[in-house]
This record gives sequence, C-alpha cells and structure tokens, in this order.
Amino acid sequence: MLDQIVDSGVLAGVRVVEMGQLIAGPFCGKTLGDFGADVVKIEPPGAGDPLRNWRMVKDGTSVWWQVQSRNKRSIALDLRSPEGQDIARSLIAEADVLIENFRPGTLEGWGMSPEQLHAINPGLVMLRISGYGQTGPYRDLPGFGVIGESMGGLRHLTGEPGRVPVRCGISIGDTLAALHGTIGVLLALYHRKVSGGPGQVIDVALHEAVFNCMESLIPEYSVFGAVRDAAGSALPGIAPSNAYPCTDGWVLVAGNGDSIFKRLMEAIGRGDLGNDAALANNAGRVARVAEIDAAVAAWTQQRPVAEVLQALAAARVPAGKVYTARDIAEDPHYQARDMLLTQTTRDGYEITVPGIVPKLSGTPGGIRSSAPGLGDDTEAVLREIGVSAEQLAALRQKGVVQ
Repeated sequence: MLDQIVDSGVLAGVRVVEMGQLIAGPFCGKTLGDFGADVVKIEPPGAGDPLRNWRMVKDGTSVWWQVQSRNKRSIALDLRSPEGQDIARSLIAEADVLIENFRPGTLEGWGMSPEQLHAINPGLVMLRISGYGQTGPYRDLPGFGVIGESMGGLRHLTGEPGRVPVRCGISIGDTLAALHGTIGVLLALYHRKVSGGPGQVIDVALHEAVFNCMESLIPEYSVFGAVRDAAGSALPGIAPSNAYPCTDGWVLVAGNGDSIFKRLMEAIGRGDLGNDAALANNAGRVARVAEIDAAVAAWTQQRPVAEVLQALAAARVPAGKVYTARDIAEDPHYQARDMLLTQTTRDGYEITVPGIVPKLSGTPGGIRSSAPGLGDDTEAVLREIGVSAEQLAALRQKGVVQ
C-alpha cells in the first residue's frame, strides 16, 4: 500500500497484477516497476507474452523483452481455465493495481468484471487499456496502436504532403496509452490514500491517448474550419522549425522564438532577414516561411553537421543532429545522465538498456531485477497467496500453471 513506501522506491509496497500483453499494458507495468512496485505479470503457459519473440532475438528471447519486463515477476497461468481464474482472483484480492489490455468484455467473461473484483477488493485500482475504450459504438472492434494513431489524428499529419502517411518508427500509440494509464493509476492511488475511499476503474482508449496530444488540431477546425495536413519535417504555423540538409546529413533547427530568430539569421550571415521588421514575430515569419527555410538551407548545405551544430550552439539557437542508435549509444550526455544502463540478463549476457525516466531527486527509480523467464516466479508468488506444494503440483499436472 502507499503508506508502506520505503527508500527502495517511491512505490515500494504497491502490488501490481499485470495481465496485459505486448506493449500498452506492459509498458505501464514497467514504469510502475521502475519506481519500486512489485509487478506480478501473468502470462499464458507455453509461449508466454508474444513480445518475448518480437523483433531481434538472442538466446531464444527478444532483447526488447529485457527492457519491457525488467523489475517484474512472471507466473505462467492459464486464465481460460476455472482454476486459473480462481488463482487470478486470489492474486487480485491482495493487489493494489490490476493492469489489463484485453478486448472489452474479456474479463467479464472470466467472471472478473470491475463489480466482481471490487467486491473482493474494494481498494483495487483497475487500469483497462483497449483500442476504443470500454464504452461507445466501437468498443468491440479490435484495435492496435497503429489504429489508435490513425483514428487519433496523428497518421494524417506524418509524412510528406501528398504521399502515403508513415509511422514514426515505433509503437507510439501504445506508449502514449501506457503513459496516460500510468498517470491514471497514480491519480487513483493518491485519491484512495487521501480520501480513504475505494479504488476505481481507469478507462484508457488508444485513440484517445493519441488525440490528447494533438495540440491545436480540433480548436483550429472548430474556429476556422481548417483541416491540418501533413507537412513533412516542418511545423506548420511555426517558423522557422524544420530539417535542413548538410554535406553529411541533416540537422533540425528550431529558430522560431523572436530573439532566437534574430540570432539564427546573424549566425548564417542573413542579418537583413533578422532585422526585417516584418519578420519580428511568428505571424510575419510564417507568411514568408519558404524564403526563410531557403536561406537556412543555403547556409547548412555548404557545411557538415558538426560545424553547423557548433555555430548554432555558439549563437544559442536550438539545433540537433538526427540521432541513430549508434549516436545515442556513444553520446556522452546520455551516459552522464545514466540513460544508458548495463544489466545482466537471466541468460547471463550483458545488455545496454534505457535508463529510468523521469528522474526523481529523492526517490529515484532503478533496475532491481532483470526480465524473468516464463513462469520463473510461479511457485514463489503462488505460495505467497497460500497455495501449498501439493496444490501446486496438481495445478502443474493439469497444465493450469507452468
């Protein structure tokens, strides 16, 4: 419970049961686990969470798994069997938080509706992540993060004008839903603590999490009837902010502040534009954005990335290289801020993983344990809820646990 918080993590003493698979639910569980929560992950016997086999695999396990499932304990439990459902209810009865990202109605079909679970654990905080939410005409449709990005308005804006919409390269819809879910869990836990009241259900839809980050998209449509379209690397309505070519790559330059714009123009030898009264504010610059972008590009394309960044840093103009994985892994700033951590997997090899975000000064997060093998903690967790050795053996014999 929250009143059991100790120095080992701000969420130490908080018990989380994670039923989710793949990305959205498990990313929330990872975030809570990074800050001390005891996360018990329920996986189906046999193959376990499909993420174990996604993308690049070493020694039979995805290296992505090593990040997504750190600080968790794994039990292999058949939730489709009555015995497995009974065990799950026993675990949930002792939990603070339940995370699930099944299609709406799945838990209800297993006899684990919010009403039924709150009857055995009134303080339970229940996070439900789904494609379209637990209500509404689309609730029963299957939904993945990519569909949430599309319906949330993001995919219409990504890519070059007139060309096929592209993804940002990661499952951003799932991650945004997970972060909104994490916020909801922490809000609900805080409310429970300060009010002494019961737990509650947090309903996160993938498309709504994306939509919540779409800035002025709907207000502009509401007031002006404007439908924002894809704009490549530019930021429509804000100038200058774009990607510019160099002799050996690209740089991103954000010169859209009024004083920053003047410094940028001085740095590229275009003081005439910097001192042009018509360009002193953003509205004026937007009207002449093509001219400004051409001036910046004419300067950058004659220079390597390193020279451009050095000159703009001296002028105090925000600019950055387009980083690859190698750039991140070799960057001293990442290393200085502990954003590249080394952990040893349970298979015995070392792997570099992303550090902990956000950084808390008094109760920082950390990696307490590497990602588990399937069912590594089944026996230990079940004994904590009173399952005897004889009962465990019988459950194994039936294939309920692994």
